[in-house]
Amino acid sequence: MSWNPALEPGCPDAVGIDAIETLIVPRARDLGDFEVRRALPSPRRQMVGPFVFFDQAGPAEFISGKGVDVRPHPHIGLATVTYLYRGEFQHRDSTGANQTILPGAVNWMVAGRGVTHSERTTAETRRAPHSLFGIQTWVALPEDKEEVAPSFEHHGKEVLPVIEGDGVNLRLILGRAYGETAPARMFSDTFYADVSLLPGARLPLPTDHEDRGLYIVEGSVSIAGQAFEAGRMMVFRPKDAITVAAGPQGARLVALGGATLNGPRYVWWNFVASSRDRIEAAKEEWRRGEWGHGQFDLPPDDRAEFIPLPS
Repeated sequence: MSWNPALEPGCPDAVGIDAIETLIVPRARDLGDFEVRRALPSPRRQMVGPFVFFDQAGPAEFISGKGVDVRPHPHIGLATVTYLYRGEFQHRDSTGANQTILPGAVNWMVAGRGVTHSERTTAETRRAPHSLFGIQTWVALPEDKEEVAPSFEHHGKEVLPVIEGDGVNLRLILGRAYGETAPARMFSDTFYADVSLLPGARLPLPTDHEDRGLYIVEGSVSIAGQAFEAGRMMVFRPKDAITVAAGPQGARLVALGGATLNGPRYVWWNFVASSRDRIEAAKEEWRRGEWGHGQFDLPPDDRAEFIPLPS
């Protein structure tokens, strides 16, 4: 699909640097075989629109026999989205879903009142050296949807809307933007996109979303004449017309945002909720481990071990 000609990029210096409301430098965390960089939540910003958690996983290189082994663990009050640039792994969850995700596709798991899932590198991939690079995010559910039944959707890269032209290639992962809508079912106004820019190419951000942010995956961008390198997240002032320009090596970006929720969220371990009581109840349910007889079950094909409740 061609780039919408109505979206005139304009001049990236038309706004001042104060249009950046928050600049976030992610925290690095070593998980043993690979590193993650966590941009959300941060001390300066809990959410961007409904996005309450944002991790860059990798890039990481694995030798033969090694890979990702995230054992079954629970979630409530959120939906997870996994998007890969390189590599693959297998998602299993307590809804019965068993899905390998590949680059450019999207896994969308709605936890609602409670779900358990695992993520593991497949045996086939472990037979040879391999890499992993991607983004994992959580989208907080609106208060009236926190108790929805858990569900899972997988959408291949071929069904996600793509907008391209003038050095811009944009794949819409979730929600609506630039006149397009991605297929996954949303619970609040959301946009989430994978953007590649050639050197000097310009991207105007949507103006019809309350919250808007950018994360620089690779390369650099210029905003109001100031350069920003990879590994930075910027959250912009509402309603300003923002255009970013790619640096001399081009850029790979994540654009995200949407409507703000009705209030902040409590986040503890893998639980997100609008009330502390709901988190305390979920902690007790997981501690009891009455699989299939309470709030949580284990994935049908991955029940041998699970991550215990943190002390």
